[in-house]
Amino acid sequence: MREVVTVQVGGYANFVGSHFWNFQDELLGLADDPAADAAFRTAPLDMDVLYRAGETLQGLPTYCPRLVSVGSRGSLGSLSSSGVPGLSTAASEQLNITTWSGNVTRSVAKPHGRNLFLQSLAEDQIVSTSNGGNNSQKNVEDKDLVECLENDVNFWTDYTKVQYHPQSLYEMNGSWTDFEKFDNFGTAREVVSEWSQMEEMNERLRFFVEECDHIQGIQFIVDDSGGFSSVAAQFLETIADDYTNTPVLLYCVRDPVTHGSARNQRETITRSLHDAVSFSKLSSFCSLVVPIGLPTLSQSYLSPFLSIQDTKPFHSSAISAASIHTITVPFRLQNAGPASNLAHSSGNIDIRELAHIISDQGRQNKVTALDVAMPAPSLKDGNDLWNIKSLHSLTPEISDEEEDPYSVESLVVHGVLRAGGQRASISQVKDSMCAAYERRATKPKFSHLSVSPCPLPIPLPFPSFFRSNIGRHGEIVGSHSEGTPPKGSLDVESIPMAARLRSSNAVLPFIERRSLSLQKLGVARGALGTQILRDWGFGKEEIEDLAEHLARMVRTLSPDDGLTSDSDYD
Repeated sequence: MREVVTVQVGGYANFVGSHFWNFQDELLGLADDPAADAAFRTAPLDMDVLYRAGETLQGLPTYCPRLVSVGSRGSLGSLSSSGVPGLSTAASEQLNITTWSGNVTRSVAKPHGRNLFLQSLAEDQIVSTSNGGNNSQKNVEDKDLVECLENDVNFWTDYTKVQYHPQSLYEMNGSWTDFEKFDNFGTAREVVSEWSQMEEMNERLRFFVEECDHIQGIQFIVDDSGGFSSVAAQFLETIADDYTNTPVLLYCVRDPVTHGSARNQRETITRSLHDAVSFSKLSSFCSLVVPIGLPTLSQSYLSPFLSIQDTKPFHSSAISAASIHTITVPFRLQNAGPASNLAHSSGNIDIRELAHIISDQGRQNKVTALDVAMPAPSLKDGNDLWNIKSLHSLTPEISDEEEDPYSVESLVVHGVLRAGGQRASISQVKDSMCAAYERRATKPKFSHLSVSPCPLPIPLPFPSFFRSNIGRHGEIVGSHSEGTPPKGSLDVESIPMAARLRSSNAVLPFIERRSLSLQKLGVARGALGTQILRDWGFGKEEIEDLAEHLARMVRTLSPDDGLTSDSDYD
């Protein structure tokens, strides 16, 4: 077993993480449920890769995510930083100033109440404990909980059903006013340097890393739309120094609402510089970087199957979380050796091997596009192929062209169905994928395939955004009927998923835009953004280094790189 430590930094990253850990919690429950689908009871997933076993001070056993979550003061809602429901840390901690003997004025925010879902969760735990696990005394209908979640989610903790370790949840100190303006790289750079809180975050990470026997890597999710990208950049730099040989898989996630129009020229310049500086800094300290966050999901390729409300982070973050879950499946697949049981899994790789596949083949490019099919289509009868074109990108600002003979990709497929609704076998999926690969007009230079029969479980705290043409097990049945209400977790139990990480020149526009922005607004003589960068604490040489880093990334993907094309499929 090779452990993974997860880091989440920023508000939207924690919304994504909350869904991600709900998926894992649901898998744990279904694995022990004799009435559950056999695909869950026999799932070839080693959950110890993401979780740690321990016990409370009272000697009670615990099984918690190996996680460090960083957010702003007050962002935990009704959850305390100890990881249990209750008063938020911001509201409950007492002011303790030992160097001041004068009068003290203390302002305390009104405690955040628990919504109906969290109240029901707490009641279920009490009833389950008192009845020895028999939870028959249920006072709230599930449909009321689903409705509550659609209308009463203000914090990522409002829909989490996971027990967190006391070392996991960290709230950055400071006033709420500061965090309301926490909207660009420079504000956070100043805040972090003033508050000197990085060591506390590092100690929490060290706690989880040092208890690992054989850590395979760190998966790092950051909300890079504002100031938390600066926090993450400093955190990542420390990780690179302290854990030199530990690969880092970085997901840069963005809420669709952050793509709104700028109000004036200064805001336009600030946003462009933020995107350029943030990407240059973050990408410097990771093995792979995966930008995630389309300007709209409600009008994307997902719209024929999912009715997503862009203004609800509860909705949009679920898409990112499902995709990240799929990408992590190969990291914990069991039975991957030569004598493996191919009926249960195929294509186990760890984070280091993934980074080698994607970034060490040919171009040495570490920026990857994330393509997703949610839900993944079924295999068809006869010799028809699985539809590779059902994969569409969640990475913004990239080219739609797939004609890149030097591209490298890793595809993960799990829980795929056959026509008729039966679960497809591993060999059927592999045969269909290989046939689809052979018929592609332009084959990638290298492609790796991982397959598992275990689908994505849909936990009760999940958005009601499935359209009427999605069946109980995620099968696509005809076309959506207009006017019918969306389905939720009471109607859809699981869905098949497919996700692909792709290193190709399709990401070149994404990188070029940031490179050109920094050159034009920060480096060129008389650049309009020079003063903004100075205010953020950057000197001339540091700006030039950031710009050169982006320029090198562009050159890496330039078409005239002299590579030869030899396609391989693994």
